[in-house]
Amino acid sequence: MSDSDVLVHSQNLSPGQAGELVNLPRQKANWEWMSFFVRRLRPGDVYRAETKHEEAAFVLLGGTVRADWGKGAQLVGKRKNVFDGLPYALYLPAGNNVAFTAETLCEIAECRVPSQARLDPKLITPQDVASNLRGGGNVSRQIVDLMTPSFPADKLMVVEVYTPGGNWSSYPPHKHDVHDPPREVDLDEIYYYRMNQPGAFAFQHLYSGDYASERTVKTRDGDAVLVRSGFHPVVAGPGYDVYYLNFLAGSARVMAITEDSRHVWIRSTWKETDPRLPLVKA
Repeated sequence: MSDSDVLVHSQNLSPGQAGELVNLPRQKANWEWMSFFVRRLRPGDVYRAETKHEEAAFVLLGGTVRADWGKGAQLVGKRKNVFDGLPYALYLPAGNNVAFTAETLCEIAECRVPSQARLDPKLITPQDVASNLRGGGNVSRQIVDLMTPSFPADKLMVVEVYTPGGNWSSYPPHKHDVHDPPREVDLDEIYYYRMNQPGAFAFQHLYSGDYASERTVKTRDGDAVLVRSGFHPVVAGPGYDVYYLNFLAGSARVMAITEDSRHVWIRSTWKETDPRLPLVKA
């Protein structure tokens, strides 16, 4: 496994420049489920999307848009960036379309998976998401659930995670690459990173159970990591708060994982949650 198999860098757009930051159709990613895109719109720009044989989730990373998915244009968005509050998102099932018209400079993350399910579009607001704190000590982080397995979708699940500088996340290390429900299911996963200041970075360690094919990648603002298999913990560089957006899809729509048994003992050392959390509120 090489870095190019798992690490995708953002396009280098100048501040305020519109365009695609990430363009990753699943054929290019060479995997079965997810296509992933990130776009920046300037005020007045329009982005139209259609879901013929796919379902899609659009997460507003920052800015404000008017979105029309057949029920008239609605004002969507509030936070200036991912560190400025909880998210707005739109779930669009197969056979639908939407037009986003930017009110301000905005960025939209979009994930698509094949689907034939005839479901209802749904706008997700900050009042609809569930925010909770997980872990303890320097393994404390904030989890924001947008589309859990109970959300009425076909395959997609969506989560935002905030990790204070110096802390670990996705820890103890876990994996989800074997279809053996209810113990574990096979899920591909995207980690899309944003950092709170210039120069920030995080490391993500990818390894199998016997540490074969180990790979540690350094991620910066705007990078995406494709988790195809194995364990995949994250650590944020000290002094740099780290956000990542997770999209998941696979053999079943359930969060069934296997933790690395060599590291689960760390739970017994957790006492207080990091007082810096939560990093974002409604």
